[in-house]
Amino acid sequence: MLLDTASLYFRAYFGVPDSVKAPDGTPVNAVRGLLDFIDRLVKDHRPQQLVACMDADWRPQWRVDLIPTYKAHRVAEERAGAPDEEEVPDTLTPQVPVIEAVLDAVGIARVGVAGYEADDVIGTFTGRAAGPVDIVTGDRDLYQLVDDGREVRVLYPVKGVGTLQLTDEAVLRAKYGVDGRGYADLALLRGDPSDGLPGVVGIGEKTAAKLLAEFGDLAGIMAAVDDPRSRLTPSQRKRLTEARPYVAVAPKVVRVADDVPLPDVDTALPRTPRDPSGLEALAARWGLGGSLQRLLTTLAE
Repeated sequence: MLLDTASLYFRAYFGVPDSVKAPDGTPVNAVRGLLDFIDRLVKDHRPQQLVACMDADWRPQWRVDLIPTYKAHRVAEERAGAPDEEEVPDTLTPQVPVIEAVLDAVGIARVGVAGYEADDVIGTFTGRAAGPVDIVTGDRDLYQLVDDGREVRVLYPVKGVGTLQLTDEAVLRAKYGVDGRGYADLALLRGDPSDGLPGVVGIGEKTAAKLLAEFGDLAGIMAAVDDPRSRLTPSQRKRLTEARPYVAVAPKVVRVADDVPLPDVDTALPRTPRDPSGLEALAARWGLGGSLQRLLTTLAE
């Protein structure tokens, strides 16, 4: 089980009231909410291995170099020689180091790699996995990794993590008309304002799905642009021709990396805390109470 950790703690932050506070009055709603999420996921799905995948760089420069608008609207502060600062709610930012410390003390593998997003870490772990993989994320970008043949699916939270959409290829075909491999091409053509991806003007989701159904993939669509006998409409041909510079670079931006240099970590689900005394101090300092105890009980079982 691979967790898109930021996606989940953002959901916890907005889903758990900020009246949930540490003894000193600091909000810990994201911390406790994430612990509750992990507890429920382990209870319901019993993974043998669990990795909390992190954004070491939420907006990698190599993606920005290709598409300068990539996530540009979410930049709070540009930094020379370091990742830009992301616009994050004031009371969430201080909770992230607490989340990291608690996960480490519990013994849940936590992996972020400089220059890469959590999606890329997830993509690389998925590619290397020998058995079934469940990816837990509220980010549809990761639908591109769904693969029935390799038993890779996305657990997409609909309400908390108690109600999950178990996303396999049948769900993708029914909703988008593509399989996992086709989803990245669909997203590329359609664009995604939340990630600053312009897409191809005039090519919406339904048109993109129809083009992929007819021509197979992005390469097939662009080959059809050069074939005067293909059944593209004049406006589609014109728009795709004008979009060539974008289409040439967008695949590297949209598709998750599968070659991240992952560290050597123990991904086994921990039965007992890695750092019991450190965890006890964190629990007292931040008032983690029942959320932490429930998770520890579940892990021990």
